[in-house]
Amino acid sequence: MRINYTEAAMYCSADGRFHLGTLSVADGRITAVTPFGDLPPAADTEIALNHHLVTPGLIDVHTHGCAGYDFSTADAGGMRVMARAYAAHGVTSLMPTLASAPREQLRCAVGMIADFRKEGSGGARFLGPHLEGRYLNPAKRGAHAADLLFAPDADELEELVFRMCPPPVHISAAFELDKDGAFLRRILAGGGTAGLAHTCATFDEAMAAVDAGLTSFTHLFNTMPALHHRDPGPVCAALTTDAYVELICDGLHLHPRMVRLAYSAKARGKCVLVSDSMEATGLGDGTYAIAGMSVTVKAGIARTADGALAGSLLHLMDGVNNLARFADIPFGEALLCATRAPADMIGCETVGDLLPGRWADFLVLDTTDPNPAAPMISEVWLGGERFDEIK
Repeated sequence: MRINYTEAAMYCSADGRFHLGTLSVADGRITAVTPFGDLPPAADTEIALNHHLVTPGLIDVHTHGCAGYDFSTADAGGMRVMARAYAAHGVTSLMPTLASAPREQLRCAVGMIADFRKEGSGGARFLGPHLEGRYLNPAKRGAHAADLLFAPDADELEELVFRMCPPPVHISAAFELDKDGAFLRRILAGGGTAGLAHTCATFDEAMAAVDAGLTSFTHLFNTMPALHHRDPGPVCAALTTDAYVELICDGLHLHPRMVRLAYSAKARGKCVLVSDSMEATGLGDGTYAIAGMSVTVKAGIARTADGALAGSLLHLMDGVNNLARFADIPFGEALLCATRAPADMIGCETVGDLLPGRWADFLVLDTTDPNPAAPMISEVWLGGERFDEIK
C-alpha cells in the first residue's frame, strides 16, 4: 500500500531542522519526501499529521538489554521481548551488544542475532552484533568479570562473529593489546567497525589505532585513562581526531559539563548517543547481572559489588533530551546524534534518515514546536506500519 503522511514537520539531518511537507511510503520504505506546496506521488491513503514533528527512528548501537533480558543470555523469546520494548520507546534499530561471556555463549548469541536480522524481530531491527567484551584490558574491566577477558585473537573473532554475521558488525576492544595489528585488520577486512574500549592505551597508541582505521571511542571517558595535561591519553586522541565518540547522557556516567566539552570539541555528526542499557532498564530496583557479574540496582543506578557502574537504565530518547540540555543545543542538533550519526558510524545506509530508499521507521512526536524542550513520542512506525505499544 502507498501511504502519504501529509502536513508532516519532517526532520532533515542536513540542517537539523524540521520542514513541512509530505512523507510517502510504500512496501516498507520511504519513496519520496515532498516539500510543502509541491505535489507528492499518488497514494492509496493519506494520513494527516497536523504539523507534528516527524523524526527518524532512534538507533542505539550500544545496548546490552532491557525488560529483564540480556542479549548475551536471552533465548529467542527474550530477544523478541526486548525488540518490542526498544520499539515502544522509539528505538527502531539497534546493535545488540554482547558483554564478556564464555566463548560458546557468545557464539550462540551472535548466531541468534544473525537469525533475527534475517527473519525480523517483531519490533526494533537488529542491525548486527556489537561485541563489547572478552578483548578488554583487565586493568579497566569495569563491570566485566576478570576471568572472562582474553587477549585479542583474530582467528577466534573470525569464528565467533564474521563466519556467522556479515556487516554491520562493531567490535569494541582494548586495541593496545593488539600488538601486531592483526585483530584490527581482521575487523576492517570483514567490513566491520572498531571502537577503543576498556583501555589503558597511551595517546600514541590511541593515535596509531586511529591511523590504522579505528572508527570510534566506546563510551568516551568511561573505563579509560582520564585526560591529563602532560599525559593526554585516549581522550585527547578522541577529541582531536575525526573518530566518532560514544556518549552516555544519563547524568551519571558523565558530568553534564564533560558532555558539553566533548560535544563542542567534535565536528557535527561525530558524537553518537548510546544508552549502554542493561537488563534492568524499564524495571525496578533489584539484583541483576551483566558480563559475569552480579549487579545491584538501587535508586535507578546499576553497580557491581565493588561499586563500578554496570551499564545504565537510560532510554535513548531521554539521552537525546539530556544532550540538548547538557550541551545547550537545539533538540534537532541533539537528535542527529541518535539517528544519522550512529548509522554513519557503523556504515549503515538503510536507516537513520528520512530519505527515499530508507526503511520507513519513524517517530511522531507530541508537539508542533520546531525547537521543543523534552518532547515525548506519540507514535512509532516500523516499515510503514504503526507500532502500538507506546510507553
